[in-house]
Amino acid sequence: MTSIESRLERLEDIEEIKQLKAKYCRFCDEGYDPDGIAGLFTEAGVWDGGRTFGLAEGRDGIRKHFEGAGSRISIARHQVMNPIIEINGQTATGHWLLFQPCTDASSGEAVWLAATYNDEYLKVDGGWLIDRLTIEVAFFSPYDKGWAEQQFLSGRAP
Repeated sequence: MTSIESRLERLEDIEEIKQLKAKYCRFCDEGYDPDGIAGLFTEAGVWDGGRTFGLAEGRDGIRKHFEGAGSRISIARHQVMNPIIEINGQTATGHWLLFQPCTDASSGEAVWLAATYNDEYLKVDGGWLIDRLTIEVAFFSPYDKGWAEQQFLSGRAP
């Protein structure tokens, strides 16, 4: 492969991964579609939200984890930014910042979430899938108090 071909392939891979992340955010923001979210992962994929949001392993486990999530978080707007995507053949990593206003459905409370996504991707049958998504929560705070006064909701510290 020529240098220009390999550079073009790298750019296409990065763009496909950006679109993959955007689809993940859209599925979350449109009611946490469990089938849509699970379909973005490899069969053995892992969704790791730590102590704050839990762990789901395998595509079926991820699907089950997100069933009913829309009834727990009634409004979510995932704002992902500052992607650093590294391609290494058929594998890649992604580092993203997340800032998310959301609403806790049980209390009706408006909440701020800030976190870092550290993702691992695999190219499967010519397309990229998420193999592992890890969330490192910086704060998960009530809107009215903010992260300076109350960094985490009760029982939701990492």
